[in-house]
Amino acid sequence: MLTRLLFYCILCRSSFKTIPYAEQCEGIAMNEIPRNLQSQVESWLFQKKIITIFGARQVGKTTLSKAILARHGNSKDYFNCDIPSIVSRFENPEPVLLKRLIGDAGIIVIDEAQKVNNIGLTLKILHDELPEVQIIATGSSSFTLRNSVSEPLTGRGIEFLLLPFSLEELKTLYRPHELDALLPFFMRFGLYPDVVQKDEESARILIDNLSSKYLYRDILEFEQLKKPELLFNLLQLLAFQIGHEVSRNELANTLGTSRETIERYLDLLEKSFVIFRLKPLARNQRNEITRKEKIYFYDIGVRNALISSFHPIDLRQDTGQVFENFMIAERLKYLSYHGLIRNTWFWRTHDQKEIDYIEEYDGKFYAYEIKWKKGKIKQSTVGAFNNNYPETTFSLITSENYFTFTE
Repeated sequence: MLTRLLFYCILCRSSFKTIPYAEQCEGIAMNEIPRNLQSQVESWLFQKKIITIFGARQVGKTTLSKAILARHGNSKDYFNCDIPSIVSRFENPEPVLLKRLIGDAGIIVIDEAQKVNNIGLTLKILHDELPEVQIIATGSSSFTLRNSVSEPLTGRGIEFLLLPFSLEELKTLYRPHELDALLPFFMRFGLYPDVVQKDEESARILIDNLSSKYLYRDILEFEQLKKPELLFNLLQLLAFQIGHEVSRNELANTLGTSRETIERYLDLLEKSFVIFRLKPLARNQRNEITRKEKIYFYDIGVRNALISSFHPIDLRQDTGQVFENFMIAERLKYLSYHGLIRNTWFWRTHDQKEIDYIEEYDGKFYAYEIKWKKGKIKQSTVGAFNNNYPETTFSLITSENYFTFTE
């Protein structure tokens, strides 16, 4: 199967030229679009908790943190840890020096905090010595920043995840019928802030640039990879398997590496907010698939860039899989930004009965079949699932009613 997918990868690299459709919204800049996460973050301000905002590069962490700082503090109290002189000041945890650096600030932002060695210790001292100061730290990789702060900040912090724009957030910029018209564009180029309002040519250049230069930098730096091509080859294989169960052993065999290496890279990609996993729902039923998982991309534009596949929706062979990835990612954004806690899975049996996405909460199951065009959920699938999980609610999500799932 993977050999056929790699062959298809070569075929997909042909370019398709279409008329761009990305309406510009006069009077609203991208950095003025409110992020749904902002209200959640602000509800925790000045409660003597260090707030950490995680997210991939270029998703808007700096813009969000500066917006919060502008509302509740002073813009001068923003510290950019991409600047070596700023890093060196925070790497000296001497309380007197830290107090001098912070001054009379009531709230500060430490951006890209993972660049600071021993940042966890520095944040702990700041919290203990200046408990009245609200600290917001941002980081583009949870495996560096979270590893640094988890032990020192036990009981002292709270974490949030910022992702690319959601369709719900873009209702500030577009009317509902405009979002409907732009859905195919977003399914091709994704929802990174720099991409959303661009024409097709600019959007392709930007998402290609993000995918090749920025998104994996933290992994490459953290692992000091001698053969980064293994990472990119793995990502390409994953890009062709969205919507399908993934076998780590098959990935390892195809790439000529170990299963342990594949697992390590998947973990790093997940902690860099490039991919997320959906596990199978299986509760000791013999006919249920229990081991393989599905792997999706947080941003479908990144996935398409990895295989140079930006051709129009009506010319694609993978439209169904793209729509499935896009919708599930949007659903996870919705749940996260609204503080909704759900168990999430897919379901499949050995005799090929399958449900794309399932949520469980309040003791009930909610099953969703996701199809680009109209269709129906097979009654045999409904019956088989109900036999194991009674009183399940079933819904069909299509391009005509997607907003009921994402807004």
